[in-house]
Amino acid sequence: MDITKIKSGAVLKVIGDFLYLFATSTILGATIGLFTAYVLKALYFGRHSTDREVALMALMAYLSYMLAELLSLSGILTVFFCGIVMSHYAWHNVTESSRITTRHIFATLSFIAETFIFLYVGMDALDMDKWKTTQASFKTSIGIFGVIISLILLGRAAFVFPLSILSNFMSGNSEKAPITFKHQFTFSGVTQDPVHATIITSTIVVVFFTTLVFGFLTRPMISAMLPQHRHREPAGGRSTGSNSPKDEFILPFLGDEDASGSGSGFVQAKRSISMMLERPIHTVHIYWRKFDDRFMRPIFGGPRSY
Repeated sequence: MDITKIKSGAVLKVIGDFLYLFATSTILGATIGLFTAYVLKALYFGRHSTDREVALMALMAYLSYMLAELLSLSGILTVFFCGIVMSHYAWHNVTESSRITTRHIFATLSFIAETFIFLYVGMDALDMDKWKTTQASFKTSIGIFGVIISLILLGRAAFVFPLSILSNFMSGNSEKAPITFKHQFTFSGVTQDPVHATIITSTIVVVFFTTLVFGFLTRPMISAMLPQHRHREPAGGRSTGSNSPKDEFILPFLGDEDASGSGSGFVQAKRSISMMLERPIHTVHIYWRKFDDRFMRPIFGGPRSY
């Protein structure tokens, strides 16, 4: 779009296209996720077979992505909501061995994909043709990098702070702890176009900066800004940790220190998850849980809240 010739109608069209893309992609992903959950729960096909259950979930998730691409929708958004629905319903309709298998398979695939992306960015950064093609001076390049990083930080703040205030306001009378201010902080290929080369090189610098600098500073900032609590052991020196299957599914979401059970993070995470699942706050969430338990879970599967 030529920003010098944008009219009000064009702005409304962009907003309408965005809402259409978001709504249709979400509906498609949720529909395929619900269909997969119903097949695993109601039909005998694939039941009690780890290979068939895992294959069915993986192929149906991939089907949602392919359908979205064929319909010119957002494949990433579609498979994202399909995965949310599958984890909420379909995952409870398979055997225990299938749950463990899917968790490790998708964790492995995720790790491989992330590693590939880092390798690709590293190799792409060494492509000197892009850096030579750009005609921007060193001062201009530094200015572009600074503006992009500033806009990223501004965009994050524009979402984190208002949503945190809204969350604290809506859960003011509940047992949920408010989100404090400290908690809130926590084109590829060959091109001969100088403008495209500048965009690519600027993106590479921003990716490196946000990945390395923000990645290295995340854990020290959390350790410095969040209060530290000493772990109290009960009388007799016995540990309060448990090795139940439910705890094993929570462990991948925690850090190494928290997952070891020696700190208070593991206990706090268990308490937060339990409160969210068993005693939802008195907002739209609790009405959704009632609707979910009464109408959705009996058809598509999954444990009821109460």
